[in-house]
Amino acid sequence: MISTRQPLKPPVVLAAETAADLMTPDPVTIRADATVLEAVRILGDRGISAAPVVDAAGRPVGVVSQTDIIIHARENASEPPAPEGPLRVARPEWHHPTRVRDIMTPAVFSCPEDAPVAEVVEYMPALAIHHLFVVNRAGALVGVISALDVLRKLKVGAASGRPT
Repeated sequence: MISTRQPLKPPVVLAAETAADLMTPDPVTIRADATVLEAVRILGDRGISAAPVVDAAGRPVGVVSQTDIIIHARENASEPPAPEGPLRVARPEWHHPTRVRDIMTPAVFSCPEDAPVAEVVEYMPALAIHHLFVVNRAGALVGVISALDVLRKLKVGAASGRPT
């Protein structure tokens, strides 16, 4: 008789115990009072699609993403004024006084540094969030956990849940 059973594969385990083990420490942040142009430069220079927005005390107050910026630009688009006279050259420079706090997504999902990893991995998909802020006891941002951070900590390990 031929067996159709697949050979047992080693389990995949998460090589972390707390939120601090999963997080990317000291994330790029944007101040709530920064201009939209400053946010564009920060996101573009760092090659990231979103960043936590923090207040003066470093506490997270929201997230600003490329999508927030695109929506803002679309809703506030206008044609530059036509140059006057035949020899004038228009030099459009985008300067908009809008602040990040005016366009950010104000939802903040966070957990303490010592949050058990099991809660973190249940929390993120349950809330359909891609980033979870990690805060210290004072509420200041100390790290961010992304879905990619979780995937990076997956290891082929022993059944005990400990990585090999």
